[in-house]
Amino acid sequence: MKVIEKDVAVLRNPRNEVFLEGRVSSLPVEHELPSGDFVVEFRIVIDRSVSRGPKREVDTLDIAAWSARSRKRALSLKVDDWVSIEGAVRRRFWKAPTGLASRWQVEASQLRRL
Repeated sequence: MKVIEKDVAVLRNPRNEVFLEGRVSSLPVEHELPSGDFVVEFRIVIDRSVSRGPKREVDTLDIAAWSARSRKRALSLKVDDWVSIEGAVRRRFWKAPTGLASRWQVEASQLRRL
């Protein structure tokens, strides 16, 4: 039985890929990090396909653009632009005045206006 479990584990293909289409809800902002790296961050809003009542439900997601190409494209976005994003979910950690802090965001590897 252990051999079968081992074979199943080998067949698994873990992936961290996201494909999103949504509306830009905040102006992109470029930040210089203490390391000297630059990142452009903004948010998108995506309507949920299934709502649990008459009220419209949305998800608001933080997006980060790290490469020079994706940063340039991100900086050209305006609020209410529709975008397509390919990337991966990342958890970012930093030291805050109250201790270690973190948040989830989507790291955009491909970004295009729709």
